[in-house]
Amino acid sequence: MPKHHPDQNDLYAWDKDLVWHAFTQMAEYDPLLIERGDGVYLFDTEGNRYIDGSASMWCNVHGHRHPRLDAAITNQLAKVAHTTNLGLSNPTTVRLAQRLADFTPIGLEKVFFSSDGSSATEAALKIAFQYWHQSGIEGEALSHRSRQHRTKFVSLGEAYHGDTLGAIGVGGVDRFTSIFSPLTFEAIRVPGPGMTDSLSSTGDGGPRIDPSSRHTTAEATLSELENLFKNKGSEIAALIMEPLVQAAGGILVHPPGFLRAVRELTERFQILLILDEIAVGFGRTGTMFACEQEDVSPDILCLGKGLTAGYLPMAATITTAQIWEQFLGSHQDGRAFYHGHTFGGNPLAAAVALESLAIFEEEGVLEQLPERIQQLQDHVARISQLPHVGDTRQCGLVAGIDLIADKNSRRSYPWESKMGATVCLAARQHGALLRQLGDTVVIMPPLSIRSSELTDLLHAAESAIRETTESTVSLSNGSLLS
Repeated sequence: MPKHHPDQNDLYAWDKDLVWHAFTQMAEYDPLLIERGDGVYLFDTEGNRYIDGSASMWCNVHGHRHPRLDAAITNQLAKVAHTTNLGLSNPTTVRLAQRLADFTPIGLEKVFFSSDGSSATEAALKIAFQYWHQSGIEGEALSHRSRQHRTKFVSLGEAYHGDTLGAIGVGGVDRFTSIFSPLTFEAIRVPGPGMTDSLSSTGDGGPRIDPSSRHTTAEATLSELENLFKNKGSEIAALIMEPLVQAAGGILVHPPGFLRAVRELTERFQILLILDEIAVGFGRTGTMFACEQEDVSPDILCLGKGLTAGYLPMAATITTAQIWEQFLGSHQDGRAFYHGHTFGGNPLAAAVALESLAIFEEEGVLEQLPERIQQLQDHVARISQLPHVGDTRQCGLVAGIDLIADKNSRRSYPWESKMGATVCLAARQHGALLRQLGDTVVIMPPLSIRSSELTDLLHAAESAIRETTESTVSLSNGSLLS
């Protein structure tokens, strides 16, 4: 039988008919096939060039086809592509663990590898649960009954920590996860700080059902946390949060000092603090890790996305020695952490992660960020003046732009209009790939983006917002005419 050589039309058809895309309504999907990358640019199969304005889902750090990163993978391939991390190891992964212990905040030194950010969250939750099950408070052994009380987790409203069942349990973006709630536990949620009235509806799925999604202040959130810890602290295993920025919740930026205050509360009430830096780590907020900006070192740190500079799937859950020690003992004790992933600690991913950390140090990546961050801040301030832009939020090299039907009344677009998605589609015509969160347009390019490239990206976003919103007339009954 002669071989079939697929042409471009075949690829489009197969993509639409065979590939089930994440967070995508496949009945409405219009294929776009990215064939290659170079620096901050991606090229589709028709040769069109786009700035990667979402850093390939917030993970690309140094750009595509970075010669040092490519070489690191090639060099590792000449040794071995994969070995299990279950009871074995390899030199490259060991070196990465040592480098992560050096780079991460003080006290974090025990590295558990997995395959993606959600898996890092799962590991963190299970580690926290098992830690309390196997340890005492201040060195005193707990009774079996007391140990079982440390089973609850606390998270913020609009939290997002992944899509696996444990991560859903501590998540708060209900439009993504509420359908699966019967399959998992539910964390104790408190309202996140600074949530605004413009976020009172989803923009892509009707009203929110999370009762913690309400306008509040950092002081109110901290007060609620303190009361919760006083009344139920003996039942709480850990609080989990993204430091400084809640990314998938809508680029919600916390006020200065909030993280530090949360850490002080968890320390006072002896509750573990899990920081999810999967989206905000590795320079995204201007420092290597977001928690550094408030001199906070958590008990457990979750990393992913930028860990390998966006090249290969890898995540890490990093803990303190105090936590690690509660898992040590003889085989008969049954204290080991019975959790693992086939590709956890993969040496190819470890090799590129090691080289990425070397690039941070040797090429002064963090030192070059302030100018780009200021440029982003200035242009987003200009975009905020557009008639159909509500709130804008920016931290480091990430920004969220809320689209709004009426600025005076703060009326949202009807969710059926898919304004965020429509703007992002329009941005493609201006040579940029963006990603929306409901009616929030997110700008999060690779850290390596140059000034001229960032200017082009921001002009593309602004032009797409202008064209889409100004050509749409919102009627009083909620329907749309173009």
